[in-house]
Amino acid sequence: MKKILFAASECVPFIKTGGLADVVGSLPKCFDKKKYDVRVIIPKYMCMDEKWKSQMKYVNHFYMDLCWRRQYVGILEMEYEGVKFYFIDNEYYFAGPSPYSDVRYDLEKFAFFSRAVLSALPVIDFRPDIIHCHDYHTGLIPVYLKDSFSVGDFYKGVKSIMTIHNLKFQGVWDIDTIKDIAGLSDYYFTSDKLKDYDTGNYLKGGIVYADMVTTVSSTYAEEIKTPFYGEGLDGLMRARSNCLRGIVNGIDYDEYNPETDKLIAKNFSKDNFRKEKVKNKTALQKELGLEVNPKKMMIGLVSRLTDQKGLDLIAYVMDEMCQDAVQFVILGTGEERYENMFRHFDWKYGKDVSANIYYSEELSHKIYAACDAFIMPSLFEPCGLSQLMSMRYGTLPIVRETGGLKDTVQPYNEYENTGTGFSFSNYNAHEMMGTLRYAEHIFYDKKRDWNKMVERAMAVDYSWKTSAEKYQQLYDELIG
Repeated sequence: MKKILFAASECVPFIKTGGLADVVGSLPKCFDKKKYDVRVIIPKYMCMDEKWKSQMKYVNHFYMDLCWRRQYVGILEMEYEGVKFYFIDNEYYFAGPSPYSDVRYDLEKFAFFSRAVLSALPVIDFRPDIIHCHDYHTGLIPVYLKDSFSVGDFYKGVKSIMTIHNLKFQGVWDIDTIKDIAGLSDYYFTSDKLKDYDTGNYLKGGIVYADMVTTVSSTYAEEIKTPFYGEGLDGLMRARSNCLRGIVNGIDYDEYNPETDKLIAKNFSKDNFRKEKVKNKTALQKELGLEVNPKKMMIGLVSRLTDQKGLDLIAYVMDEMCQDAVQFVILGTGEERYENMFRHFDWKYGKDVSANIYYSEELSHKIYAACDAFIMPSLFEPCGLSQLMSMRYGTLPIVRETGGLKDTVQPYNEYENTGTGFSFSNYNAHEMMGTLRYAEHIFYDKKRDWNKMVERAMAVDYSWKTSAEKYQQLYDELIG
C-alpha cells in the first residue's frame, strides 16, 4: 500500500477560493483504494462553515518551535467520501474572515503550517511515501524535508512532489524576513535555492527541492519554460525540465452532470439535448430579463474578472459584438474596470446582455446548461475548469490556444467534421471576434454540424479518473 499525503491551503468542501480547492478535494477520492492510501492535510480556518467544524474529532496537540516562537499545534480529523482529512489548528494563524490576508502575514502562517504538517506525522502515526504539495503555501515542505527533518529514520526517504496551479503566485518577501519566519540558515538563500533576485521565494524553494514538479496541463508545462509565461522562474523551469510533468485537471462528474443536476431548469443528456437543452436557455432568459428567444445564440462567461482572463480583448470589441444576433450572460467579480465595463453593456444592451457582478454556484450551473457557447480568451491559463464544465453541458467553448485550453479543446474542422469547440491563437481582439463570428455562422447556418460538435463535446471524458491514473503512474515512478 503506497501512502500519499496531500498538503494544501484549501480544499472543497471545507474551504474554497479557487480551482486549487477543487483539485485537492476531488482528486484523492479517485485513486485505487487497494493500492493507495491518500490523505489530505489543510489548515483549520476559523471561517470554515460550522457544519464541518462540528464533525471534526480532536486527535492530539503539541507545542512546536518556529524560530524564536513557540506555537500550539492542534490536530483534528474527519472522514469524508472515503478520504481521511486532517486539520492543523492554531487560532493565532488561522483566525480571520478568509483563508488569506496580506502576503507578509500569509508567509508566516504557511511557514508555520509547513513545519506543523511535518511535525504532526509521527503524532498521527502516518508516514507517507510521498508528500504532494500544492502551490507556494506548501513550498517550504520539500525544503524542510531536506533541512531539519532530514535526520532520524521517520522522515528518511519521504519524497515530495510540488504541483504548480498558477505560477503567478510565488510567496515572495525580503530575505531577512523569510529567514526569520521560516527558520532557515543563510545556506538556503543563494540564487540556486530560495533567493530570487534580492528576495526570498517559497515556490522557488519548493521547485528546487521537490523530487518531482507537476503543473496542471502539458502545454502550460512547456509555456512556463519561456520568459513570457515563466514569471521570472523560466530558467529554473528549464533546469528542472527532466522532472517537470503536465497533468491536466479534471472536474467532478457527479457534481457537473446535466442528467442529474438539481440546479438547472431542465435535465438533459447527450441523447436528448437537441430537444431539452434549449429549455434551460428560455428559463434563464426569463430569469435574467433578456429577450426570450430560443433561437438566439447565447454566449456565457463565468470568470474572475481580471487581466489574466483576456477581458481587455472583450472590452475592445464588445460594442461591435453586441451588433450581432447574440446574447451575453456574464457572472463573476474582480477588477473594478471590468465589473463596470460589463455593467455598462448591460445598461446599454439590456435585452441582450446580462451582467451579474457577484458569484453564485447555482447561476454558474444555469449558465453552463443554458448557453450555446462559452468564451475564454485568456492571456494565460494553467488549466482552466470552465471549458471542461461547459463541454460537459454541451456548451461549446471559444478559447485562446494557451495552457490547458489548448490541451482540452479540439478546434472545429469543418472539412473533417471534428472538434469540440473553437479556438484562436494570437492574443488579438479581432482574431477573437473573427472566431466568435465563425462560431455564429456554424450555429445559425450549419446546425447539424453544430449539434454533432455538441455531441462530441459531451462525450469527452475529463473526469478526475483520467487524471488520477496519470498521478498514479507518477507516484509509482517515484517510489517504485
